[in-house]
Amino acid sequence: MKIEEYASLKPYNTLALDANARYLIIVTSLDLLCEAIHFANAKKLPYLVLGEGSNILLRGNVDKVVILMRTEGVSIDSKGHDSEVFVTAQAGETWHPFVQCCLSKGLYGIENLSLVPGTVGAAPVQNIGAYGVELADVLHSLQVYAPESRETFELMREDCAFGYRDSLFKQRQNTWIITAVTLRLSIRPAPKTSYGGILEELDAMKADEITPSAVAEAICRLRQRKLPDPAVLPNAGSFFKNPVITQAQFKRIQAEFPTIVHYVVNDQQIKLAAGWMIEQCGWKGKRLNDAGVHTHQALVLVNHGHATGTDILALAEEIQGQVKSRFGIRLDIEPTVA
Repeated sequence: MKIEEYASLKPYNTLALDANARYLIIVTSLDLLCEAIHFANAKKLPYLVLGEGSNILLRGNVDKVVILMRTEGVSIDSKGHDSEVFVTAQAGETWHPFVQCCLSKGLYGIENLSLVPGTVGAAPVQNIGAYGVELADVLHSLQVYAPESRETFELMREDCAFGYRDSLFKQRQNTWIITAVTLRLSIRPAPKTSYGGILEELDAMKADEITPSAVAEAICRLRQRKLPDPAVLPNAGSFFKNPVITQAQFKRIQAEFPTIVHYVVNDQQIKLAAGWMIEQCGWKGKRLNDAGVHTHQALVLVNHGHATGTDILALAEEIQGQVKSRFGIRLDIEPTVA
């Protein structure tokens, strides 16, 4: 097991925040994961498990053992009902290539999650979602490791307390470490196109027919136009959650702001577009020193070069304050702060 001391985490977080880990260990197997945690315990230090660092904000140096999950492998088990196929991916697999792998094998259900950054193991933590699909919609089970008992076991979907950008793993960090994810996919295409301009993009592409692969391409094109590439302009994707409120709350806000962008969740709840509210407060394209708001998508905070985690948080707090003052809504941030 290779252990790096006082290692830079700048290459391992998509906001490119310059912070050092007390120790850094890359794990490529369950045995190495167990060894890394044993090392942290021996050093009497907490540990932090990272995938690609696409949903984390580092306040500063991390006095922990940082464990980078780099386990790989995808297996397919066709023992599902009717058209179902179970696909298991190791936690260190990068999410988007995994989606492409499934599409290439004629396995459908996650094409709307194309180009979401991060790893397979990190996906359930936040219950990633995009363009009308959430991971919870297709998740069957998880393989997890419990550091305290040193046991591995399976958790079913219903055990995971999934919510909007939330899960048991986000609520109880470090209780379990996800080592593999099993999805229930289908060999029967059922493209979902009702969300966020997918049909318009398919039309612009002049797609001959609406297939899962065409939907995936349309979503990639939409995301690439709206969201900056972290390799070019460091960011952590959507920085704020879209708030979900009651119908009664929504009616009061809509009476004052008739054009507010919103989505119906169910007959009791409405989801508001946080990006629209941020834009209405004048933040789109603005910056405080090197911490800024993206010019094309106000939900995304970016690092223009030398921003620190403290700088990003200060900008987020300014935005939260103005949105709260104008709309009476408190925006919650998506990334984990470490």
